[in-house]
Amino acid sequence: MRVGGRGQEQETTVQDPSLHRRLARVGWDLASWVVATLLVAATRYDFNLSAMQWSVIFGYLALACILQVVFGTLLMLYRGRYRTASFEESFGLAATALAGAVVLGVVFLGFIGTQTFPRATAVLTPPIALMLMGAGRWGYRAWTSRGVLSRQGAERVLIYGAGDAGHQLVRSIATDESAPYEVVGLIDDSRAKRNLRLLGIPVLGNRHQILEAAENKGASTVILAITQASAELVREVSTIVENAGLRFLILPPLADLIDNRVSVQDVREIHIADVLGRHQIDTNLDEIADYLTGRTVLVTGAGGSIGSELARQVYRFGPKELVLLDRDESALHAVQLSIYGRALLDTNDIVLADIRDEAALDAVFAAHRPDVVLHAAALKHLPMLEQYPEEGWKTNVLGTLNVLKMSQRYGCSRFVNISTDKAASPSSVLGSTKRLAEQLTSWFAHRSEGTYLSVRFGNVLGSRGSMLHTFAGQIKAGGPVTVTHPEVTRFFMTIPEACQLTIQAAAIGEPGEVLVLDMGEPIKILDVAKRLVAQSRARIDIVFTGLRPGEKMHEVLFSDEERGVFKHHPLIAHVPVPPIDPAEIGARHEYVSSTGNSRLRLAR
Repeated sequence: MRVGGRGQEQETTVQDPSLHRRLARVGWDLASWVVATLLVAATRYDFNLSAMQWSVIFGYLALACILQVVFGTLLMLYRGRYRTASFEESFGLAATALAGAVVLGVVFLGFIGTQTFPRATAVLTPPIALMLMGAGRWGYRAWTSRGVLSRQGAERVLIYGAGDAGHQLVRSIATDESAPYEVVGLIDDSRAKRNLRLLGIPVLGNRHQILEAAENKGASTVILAITQASAELVREVSTIVENAGLRFLILPPLADLIDNRVSVQDVREIHIADVLGRHQIDTNLDEIADYLTGRTVLVTGAGGSIGSELARQVYRFGPKELVLLDRDESALHAVQLSIYGRALLDTNDIVLADIRDEAALDAVFAAHRPDVVLHAAALKHLPMLEQYPEEGWKTNVLGTLNVLKMSQRYGCSRFVNISTDKAASPSSVLGSTKRLAEQLTSWFAHRSEGTYLSVRFGNVLGSRGSMLHTFAGQIKAGGPVTVTHPEVTRFFMTIPEACQLTIQAAAIGEPGEVLVLDMGEPIKILDVAKRLVAQSRARIDIVFTGLRPGEKMHEVLFSDEERGVFKHHPLIAHVPVPPIDPAEIGARHEYVSSTGNSRLRLAR
C-alpha cells in the first residue's frame, strides 16, 4: 500500500494477521510429527536403533512433513476454510493425517521393508501426530475463548438457556472480540444440566435463582437464549428480571434467524410481541404451495398491515403473478419496495383501485383473471365507523360483495375473506359489517366452482393505528397513556403469525366456513400499558377513559350459536356460517332521523 505525504510517496506493507496463524498451524503440525516419531522411537525401541534405521526414520519424518503440507493445502487446512478446532476442521485434519499415513505406509513398508524400517513407526506415529495436532488446536481455542469471555469493561450477563441456542450464543460471544458482553453464568431449568459447563461457564441454577446468581456474579443483564420460548415463559422471566431492575434481552424466534444459527448480533431488546405472541406454527408447506405456486394471486388492501404481510408471504411461494390492489398509492409504493426492492409503480400488477368501484374491479379481474383472491381490504377502526357507519357499509359490505361477484364471474378457484373477532356476536358497526361479509362469502361459496371462505382473528400487534402505536406515541409525548377500562381484555397475535395461519387456513378450509385462528388467552390491555411504560423507564401516568360506543369489555372468537371444530390444524377451528342472499342485505340497514340529522343504523 502507498501512503502519500507532503508530496512524497511512502510504501508500506500491510501484514495479514491470518497468515501468521496459518503458518503457526503448519509449524505446529510439523512439530507434532517430529514429537510423535521421537515418542515412538523412545517408548517402543528406547532409542536403541542402528544408524541405518535412524536414517530411514529421518527420511520417513521428512516425507511425513512434506505430505502434511501438501495434503493440508489441498484439503484447505491451511487456507482459511475452517475455524480453529471446529468439527469441520477435525475432519479435515483426520483426512490429511490418514492420507499421509497411507502414502508413508506404502513407501516404507512396501518398498523399504521392515528389515531397515521399524514397523511400529508406521503404525503408531500417524495417530499420535494426529492427537497432538488436535490437542494443540483445542488448547489454543480454549485459551483464546477464555480470554474473550472475560474481557474487561464488557457488560456482565447471565444467559438463560443452556441448550443449543445458548451454546451457540456463548461461542459467538467468545469468538467475537467486539461483543459487548461478558458471560458470567448460565441459567437453565433442566435438572440434567445443573452441573453443565459451556466453554468453562457453569450453570448456576434455575429461573428461581436468577436474582441470586446475578447478585453473586455482578450481572446486570439476562439474555433469554431459547429461540422457541413460549409467550408465558417470556412473560415470567422478563417479569422476574425487570422487577429487579435488571436489563432483559432476548433472541428472536427460530424462524427469524438466518439458517437457524445464533450469533451475538441477534440479541435484541424484548418486544411486546414476544410477551403476547410467539405462537409456534406448524405449517404444511406442501398444501400451501399447491394452491399458490404458479398461480395468479390477487391481494386486496395490499398496502395495509395485513395485506402487505400476506403479499410478502405469498411471494415466497413463487406465484405466477402477484397482483397488489389498494386505493392508497403511498401504501402500494411501500409494499412494492418491501417485496421487490424497487418501487417504480410502473407495472400492471400494482393496481390503484377502490373495491367500492365495481367497474374498476371488473377491469382488473378481466385483465389478470386471478386464481386466488386474498381479500384484506376493509375499514377497521371501531370508533370511526360508529361515527361514520355508511362508510363501513360501503367498504366492508358492498366492497366485499363487489370482490365476490368478480371472483365468481372470472372463475376464481379460492377466495379468502379476512374477518375479525368483532364479527362474533357483533355489537358495533365494524362487527356487523364484517359479519355480513362472512355471510356473503358463505352465500357465494355455495354457488361458485371454487372454495370461498373467511378467516377470523383478533387484534394484530403492530398494525397501523393499533393499540401499540397509540401507546408508543403517548409514551414518547410524555403521557398519559389512555386505557378504556382497567378490566378490558383483547386477543392478540403478531402480523406474521396471523398471515401465516391465514395462508394455511386457506389450504384446509371448506366452502362457506369461517376458520377461526386460536389467539391463546386474552390479555388485559392494562397489563400491556404497564409493561410498555416500565420498558420506557419513564414516569408515565395511566388514565382510564371508559368504554366507547360499540366496544365490548371482553371480545369472543365464537358467538353463542357457534361451535368450532379442529379438523386439520391445532390452531385453526372450522365454523359453519349461515349464508345471506345479496338481495337481502338492503334490509340490514336503514336511515333514521335523530335530532334533525340523518344517520345510518345497522340491524345487528
